[in-house]
Amino acid sequence: MKRNIAILAALVVVGLLASVIGCAATGAGPLPPQPRLRVATTTSLYDTGLWGYLEPMFEGKYNVEVDVLSLGSGAAFEYAKRGDVDVLTIHDKPNELKFIADGYGVQRVPFAYNYFLIVGPAADPAGIKGLSPEDAFRKLFETKGGSFISRGDNSGTHSKEKAIWQAAGYDYTSVEEGGGWYIESGQGMGQTLQMASQKLAYTLTDMGTYLSYKSKLELVPIVSKGSVLLNVYSVIAVNPEKVKGVRIDLANNLVSFLTSPEIQKLIGNYSVKDGLPLFIPCAGAEPK
Repeated sequence: MKRNIAILAALVVVGLLASVIGCAATGAGPLPPQPRLRVATTTSLYDTGLWGYLEPMFEGKYNVEVDVLSLGSGAAFEYAKRGDVDVLTIHDKPNELKFIADGYGVQRVPFAYNYFLIVGPAADPAGIKGLSPEDAFRKLFETKGGSFISRGDNSGTHSKEKAIWQAAGYDYTSVEEGGGWYIESGQGMGQTLQMASQKLAYTLTDMGTYLSYKSKLELVPIVSKGSVLLNVYSVIAVNPEKVKGVRIDLANNLVSFLTSPEIQKLIGNYSVKDGLPLFIPCAGAEPK
């Protein structure tokens, strides 16, 4: 038994020596690891499958590994400030502008948009169908005619919800404390939609995630018109002068990739089973 172990050890050593000699003779060595781009993305871009669709194309084109973190916008900004990610793909314009003004972001570059929807049960127990988003929220608050599920997670969708409450004339704290009709899920958009469907409640959602989950939900669009419902997605490279360790070269590659004509066309054609497009490309221009 000892003799067999000694022979095996000798063979391993011979193999290692041969490998070293071979590398020295040819000048070859182990391949260097691929660089890694760290991306924080809003849950809506992830839940719709868009990131899973585009990521392999980006990795192949730039010979890079991509690590994607799917987060609410509030958490994404914090990750970026700590230097845990190199770039953001996000939809929270007021906080994006603050992030850049504070020196953490290089430039806000819009690359796609769609719209938010207020969805709910087809019976529409609160009677808000056809109202403006502001009037719909006002009626929900005043009548408590149906439960409302909020993301409650400081995401871009949650920020938009708070903006609509403010436009409707309400302080958000009074809404949060308004009673059992208002429920915070503390989860991503997909999970929040499923929770609203189970409870036959209303919620605010981006159009893309709703269309992706539509076949699994007992929810229909109730309010879909109003300028406040515009939902713009931007890519922001983290500023290496403010945050140490940022791979700005890789981050800039992602900005160029998402705004390139080829990828813009793919984003515009990206759809779910029923063929409806989830996003409208806008390549660096601010939609109105």
